[in-house]
Amino acid sequence: MFKVKSKKFITYLVFILATILVANLIPQFRNLTADIFKYPLYIVSWIGREIHAAVFFHRNFRENERLKKEIDLLRRRSDVAQELAIENKRLRSLLNFKQNSALRMVACRVIGRDPSNWSSVVIIDKGKKHGIKPSLAVITERALAGKVIEVGDSTSKVMLINDPNLSVSAILQRSRSEGAVSGTLQNLLIMRYLSADVDIKVSDVVISSGLSQIYPTGIMIGEVSFIGTEFSGLARYALIKPAVNFSTLEEVLVVLGE
Repeated sequence: MFKVKSKKFITYLVFILATILVANLIPQFRNLTADIFKYPLYIVSWIGREIHAAVFFHRNFRENERLKKEIDLLRRRSDVAQELAIENKRLRSLLNFKQNSALRMVACRVIGRDPSNWSSVVIIDKGKKHGIKPSLAVITERALAGKVIEVGDSTSKVMLINDPNLSVSAILQRSRSEGAVSGTLQNLLIMRYLSADVDIKVSDVVISSGLSQIYPTGIMIGEVSFIGTEFSGLARYALIKPAVNFSTLEEVLVVLGE
């Protein structure tokens, strides 16, 4: 029975195809044939497109997911490469400063901050094994950063100069007037004990005086950003914008000696 139906279907199909072929060969019937089969052919074409989309949807979806992962991977690699380039630039600058200085120094990486004094104490990755001792000065290639306060075998704690408990003997580079710089736990330092008639201007550079045995002479501290008078009226003070950005400090040099 199935074979009989199959034969009838094939016969009808052959008849329809033959009719279409003959109609296309006769100019008078060509337009009529096109009009008759226009919509059926459109429907068949639409069904074909939908079947094709359904068949290839899963494959295209997986390909899209694969491409997204590749893009994310390339972005991560680009970010890592950019960070390495920035770090390499910082380290090269630090190394050049170390090589061109007469001071004996050891380069250290900042690996953490003391939670009990977050803004003014950092932890570095060098200690006793590397010749580091308490009270050694800590600098960057640009300026004074602080001093060592605690030393372990392979790590040390450094108090930054923005801590109020740390005081540095300093001078104004232009006028050579002396004072003492200490921290404020903010992004500014304060220079006190300046005489009432001190020769000082905004943007004057402040450097270490070398009067103490801890800090080398001539290390930059920052620039004057504001000048005021003490309550007594007998002395003046200055707010100093530090040359070191304490919040982004990543590498430092510990001064071992001259």
